Amino acid sequence: MNNMPQAKIGIVAVSRDCFPASLAINRRKALVESYTKLFNKDDIYECPVCIIESEIQTLEALEDVKKAGCNALCVYLGNFGPEISETLLAEKFGGPVMFCAAAEESQGDLIDGRGDAYCGMLNASYNLHLRGVKAYIPEYPVGTADECAKMINEFVPIARALYGLSELKVISFGPRPMNFLACNAPIQQIYNMGAEIEENSELDLFESFNKHAGDPRIADVVKDMENDLGAGNKKPEILSKLAQYELTLLDWIEEHRGGKKFVCIAGKCWPAFQTQFGFVPCYVNSRLTGRGIPVSCEVDIYGAISEFIGTCISGDAVTLLDINNSVPADMYEESIKGKFDYKHTDTFMGFHCGNTCTSKLASCEMKFQRIMARNLPEEVTQGTLEGDIMPGDITFYRLQSTSDNHLKAYVAQGEVLNVPTRSFGGIGVFAIPEMGRFYRHILIQHNFPHHGAVAFGHFGKALFEVFKYVGAEVIGYNQPASLPYPTENPFA
Repeated sequence: MNNMPQAKIGIVAVSRDCFPASLAINRRKALVESYTKLFNKDDIYECPVCIIESEIQTLEALEDVKKAGCNALCVYLGNFGPEISETLLAEKFGGPVMFCAAAEESQGDLIDGRGDAYCGMLNASYNLHLRGVKAYIPEYPVGTADECAKMINEFVPIARALYGLSELKVISFGPRPMNFLACNAPIQQIYNMGAEIEENSELDLFESFNKHAGDPRIADVVKDMENDLGAGNKKPEILSKLAQYELTLLDWIEEHRGGKKFVCIAGKCWPAFQTQFGFVPCYVNSRLTGRGIPVSCEVDIYGAISEFIGTCISGDAVTLLDINNSVPADMYEESIKGKFDYKHTDTFMGFHCGNTCTSKLASCEMKFQRIMARNLPEEVTQGTLEGDIMPGDITFYRLQSTSDNHLKAYVAQGEVLNVPTRSFGGIGVFAIPEMGRFYRHILIQHNFPHHGAVAFGHFGKALFEVFKYVGAEVIGYNQPASLPYPTENPFA
């Protein structure tokens, strides 16, 4: 994955001046030892400055963690902590910050060895609010060295995503296709997250594509595509054009990332793309997404951002699918009922034309885009990657700005079932507990578009925290039957 940040979390211990500073320092050392024992030591950096009640020490600690290359911060309350200095550090750091606190260690040491960080966390949260500073605070933020080490480790993918967003350039090509108003993208919230956006015409892209004709690198890309597709290489005649297009996008990224470190793309793929380029871009989109450069379909800018967040959190390829069609009753009766613990309304099919990378498909073949070929010559619709999505755990999620600039999100964990789809495109039979109610009272009620991002595994906890950190006003999830939605009719 060559487009994903790495988190380096600076651990800064803090101490109130009426408590022994040694308490915070020794607890910090124990925390670092615990993290090094349990997890990857490269995730963290131990700041030698223990902030006592001093703004000067705050600045010293800030300079130290910045010099060490930290892009995220853990403020560790080794005792009660100095609420002004510790929250000033969070404010001035400017990147993802978490707070956690030390639990008391022994009933035999509750006089000079009592730290009162349980109390100090309350004051820290109050002062964060006063300063208007966002911070990640774990569900229960007080613990032993091992427990706090686990909290920091859970913060690592959250910090990756938050830092990645602050260094993200979203590149889009073309306006949305006609009748795709749902994929709207008000840009204010993109800037609020620290990301940048560059909007281009598909004519700009077409010009650049034509300039790549005869590029000497095309042959090597074709060979790589052949290796990737294996026996699924059913359209070898289109690979050179697809390779030319892939090089066009990769070169555009390098020439247009500007001051940002990471990139995602929202691409135009119809209606004029096929007739002018002579193919569809689905397979290329899948290849780039598989390398950690998400490319969304149909100029879905927030879809691309959602994919990027999932890539940062999972450390793996993601995909973007339509929440597409219901599972036929006879398929449910034959292949799901009695074999899986899901109601019919818990199931649906997630589909897109061919943008899911080969590593996430049970098997695949290069084909033509069947929907577009209903109105166009088949030869200009080649380039989709078709196959059933690999069975296993998934998280369906999305971050979206509404047309009136409110940020909303949803997260739902489920699985792709090992059930043949008997259909076309990149497609799978999905099951999410209480999907029917979630579909009605989150997706429909909050006007989410038909595209959803899919991460391959259960990552709901981290995604929820990222969405909360960036300011999503609504974070919907698939609530259990015992917990009604506010809009759910109790008489239905």
